[in-house]
Amino acid sequence: MANQFLAFMLDGSRYAVEVYQVQEVLEYTQITKVPCAAPFVEGLINSRGQGISVVNLRKKFSLPEIEINRDTRIIVIEIQNGEDSVTFGAIADSVQEVIDLDENEIEKPPKFGNAVAAEFIRGIGKRDGEFIIILDVGKVFSSDEINVLEGAGTGAGK
Repeated sequence: MANQFLAFMLDGSRYAVEVYQVQEVLEYTQITKVPCAAPFVEGLINSRGQGISVVNLRKKFSLPEIEINRDTRIIVIEIQNGEDSVTFGAIADSVQEVIDLDENEIEKPPKFGNAVAAEFIRGIGKRDGEFIIILDVGKVFSSDEINVLEGAGTGAGK
């Protein structure tokens, strides 16, 4: 059975997250800075009447920063944090499409020199001759980081 993923670009590489975790995709909007936030937290935006934290995936993944442009998007994602859920926005260079991948089309992540990176990659898919890095969004952030995201936004823990 095929799973659906939202494909997006970061630093020339194609990434994806499971569609069921995505609430919406927004055009880049003004982000309100939050003092003393974690380095990867850009600040807060208003989404559907709730304040949510926005993370910069380039900073989180130690990728070079680029200027925001007309293709930049904020993917609003919801993950489970124990009994609660946490909603946050993730900045992507661009959002591409929703793709279907069968489990047999997803390979285990290769062993990298950095075990932490492999820890939050669910698998590697392939579409049109390109690799797609499928993220396990619930593992991209440590529990401490999720608590920071939960505390910064006012719409967390529904």
